[in-house]
Amino acid sequence: MSEPFDLAIIGGGPAGYVAAERAAHRGLRVLLAEHRHLGGVCLNEGCIPSKTMLHSAKLFHYAVHGAAYGVKAEQVTFDFEPVQARKSRIINQLRKGIAQLMKKGKIEVRNEAARLAPEGGLLIDDEPVAARDILLATGSAPARPPIPGADLPGVLDSTGILECREAPRQLVVIGGGVIGCEFACFFGSIGVPVTVIEMLPEICPAVDAAIAKTLRRELAKKNITFHLNAKVDAITPDTVQFTVDSQSQMVERDLVLLATGRTPNVAGLGLEARGVDFDRRGIRIDDRCGTNVPGVWAAGDVTGRVWLAHAASRMGEVVVNNLTGRPDRMRYHGVPGVIYTTPEVATVGWTEEQARAAGWPVQTAQWPMTANGRYLAEHEDERGIVKVVLRTDTRAVVGVHMLGAACSEMIHGAAAMVEMELRADEVKDLVFPHPTVSEVIRDAIWQSYP
Repeated sequence: MSEPFDLAIIGGGPAGYVAAERAAHRGLRVLLAEHRHLGGVCLNEGCIPSKTMLHSAKLFHYAVHGAAYGVKAEQVTFDFEPVQARKSRIINQLRKGIAQLMKKGKIEVRNEAARLAPEGGLLIDDEPVAARDILLATGSAPARPPIPGADLPGVLDSTGILECREAPRQLVVIGGGVIGCEFACFFGSIGVPVTVIEMLPEICPAVDAAIAKTLRRELAKKNITFHLNAKVDAITPDTVQFTVDSQSQMVERDLVLLATGRTPNVAGLGLEARGVDFDRRGIRIDDRCGTNVPGVWAAGDVTGRVWLAHAASRMGEVVVNNLTGRPDRMRYHGVPGVIYTTPEVATVGWTEEQARAAGWPVQTAQWPMTANGRYLAEHEDERGIVKVVLRTDTRAVVGVHMLGAACSEMIHGAAAMVEMELRADEVKDLVFPHPTVSEVIRDAIWQSYP
């Protein structure tokens, strides 16, 4: 067996390739095993392709509804072929960029399946490979719920629906979470009637309740119908059958999207033989991203901790930092989340409901986006709000939740406030550029502590 690698990584997604690049930059000898494409689900089947398509739908929507801005267009069409071609071009360009990063770092990339070896190191297509430390970053896959008829033609998951070549006559989305709402927004924006069936009392249950309710009302303007507290009973070739308050209902369908969450990719990794602690929810890790087995680490979706690409990348960095002499730990409370609908949702920190459930003394304040000059100038008939959550004992900002265009591009500022535990007075002393939508954060805080 050759000289052991300092770090071997299984999985080339946001956790794996970022960890590989950071480790190589610190002088470690790194192996990255990825049996599919570099970039993982985010680049190939998730974040990038879906946001590329959502941008096309947004442009179409604005073209059709441009009269309010003095821009009138006729016979506007949406053509899937160039949308798909552009999506593929962007994916390929970014794949090449990651490959170049790996080459620059002298990282050995193996396009083969890998798993833990029972006695140490790993096996790549049954070839033993020695490594001092191993990072598991195998990501996740769409969950397949046990619904009768879920295997029928025209029933797709979030990967399959990205390959649509034409608009369906009617789309039914099972699941009103982030993925379900984003695809509902895409198809609704291009004129497809969409029905969203959600089993909980509100869509996007992890989002602040006021934000989620307002998002649902905004999405309803795009030909999207929501059924809440609904249980799907069966899918037939032509319909989806569901129950609301003990009343059986039915909606016609062309395509069905199963948007019922994701499941960690833990199978086939040799976890049992190596003694790594895991279950169907993911690999268990500590705040350093270490498993119960010394020298075996895990990061990203495979841990089941948080299903976000940027969190996965940060977890990979935490591992590398701990391997190279900088003690570090993963802090989840400052990780922002975004829903790329129109309007967008961006959130970080504690919701009001979470803070009160934890027994914290909190107060909140809301500010409408329509009170902001930049927002009002650029967004006709589109509501938005920002809600801040502050502790009354310390006056620290513990949560910021926004609905409105450009929220994704300013949530990092709010994340810094939460992570650094800035007090309301400290935020009020900051100078925000005018006119920008970002001013709403400061305006909301002024409402809390004038």
